[in-house]
Amino acid sequence: QVQLVESGGGLVQTGGSLRLSCAASGRTFDKYTMGWFRQAPGKEREEVARFWWSSDDTRFADFVKGRFTISRANTKDTLYLQMSSLEPEDTAVYYCNAVHYGGVEYWGQGTQVTVSS
Repeated sequence: QVQLVESGGGLVQTGGSLRLSCAASGRTFDKYTMGWFRQAPGKEREEVARFWWSSDDTRFADFVKGRFTISRANTKDTLYLQMSSLEPEDTAVYYCNAVHYGGVEYWGQGTQVTVSS
């Protein structure tokens, strides 16, 4: 069973930075893509970034391009989302997601990010 555990959320001022971590376990992830989603109050969950474990390819939503980066740890199955130049509009619960090439999908429990103006 795949488990995804997010950490690193918190309160930050506008313009600040945070790094979110997603510790993944239960499988080898070479046949998975992993991503970060977010959901703000009253809004639908939206994809922020996606990472292809086998190739290190990445994809970002337009609203975070140039501000966020995604990477993985070299020696453990941990995915990072480095967030910079944060804006109040980035306030949301951030979720880690893993999708097997065959379509099975897993979610973490989420971590709150709050950006104060």
